[in-house]
Amino acid sequence: MSDVAVRVVKRVLFPVALLFGVMVGLGLLITKVMAHVWPFTVEDSVNRELERDRTAEGNAVSLVFSTLANTPVIIAVTALAALVLRLTLKRWREPIFLCVAVTAQALVFFLTTLVIDRTRPAVDHLDASPPTSSFPSGHTSAAVALYLGLAVLLVRLTNRTGLKALCWLLVLVPVCVAVARMYRGMHHPTDVLASFLNGGTCVAVTARAFLDEGVRRVRRAIGSRRLAHS
Repeated sequence: MSDVAVRVVKRVLFPVALLFGVMVGLGLLITKVMAHVWPFTVEDSVNRELERDRTAEGNAVSLVFSTLANTPVIIAVTALAALVLRLTLKRWREPIFLCVAVTAQALVFFLTTLVIDRTRPAVDHLDASPPTSSFPSGHTSAAVALYLGLAVLLVRLTNRTGLKALCWLLVLVPVCVAVARMYRGMHHPTDVLASFLNGGTCVAVTARAFLDEGVRRVRRAIGSRRLAHS
């Protein structure tokens, strides 16, 4: 096995497999072990309160943010961003990071739904229910991986403090997606909270595997050049 393959297995596959185990454990804890223990017993009341507070304007805004995390949109934005990064930076590190982060969260999400069969909240659903389990939220996981991943990349690529702050505003997108999914009756609060763990961990794992290694290579190259000229 090549050094690259070994690094990918150690830094991506193993951590993602561990994450899958954690997600399943959380799902079993929430739906089986502690389903009748506070604070999990108040989840339904949160969904009912959101249902009572619905308005025409809120329905429209929540639809926008929910659509931002639909699978076709996530795939299209990821592919477009990866293409722009490749053409702009002339290297593969950043595009691969983004694509792997989004793909990893999707894999963990899908496998977790096969194990955890949680019904959706007992409120009126504003969207058609996908065949997958309510736990975790695929929309939220995908939004975290994509928009947090983009924020991480853009912050690394700019040296201006003001621009860095603007880049971090992308993190608000998955937050709005999470609220929208609960508002529209599609997920319990713990579904979206677990999705932040899924998406955020996948971003952290892939950043360490692809971006941090690149930074270390650049630093080693700079150090070698300084030694050569000293």
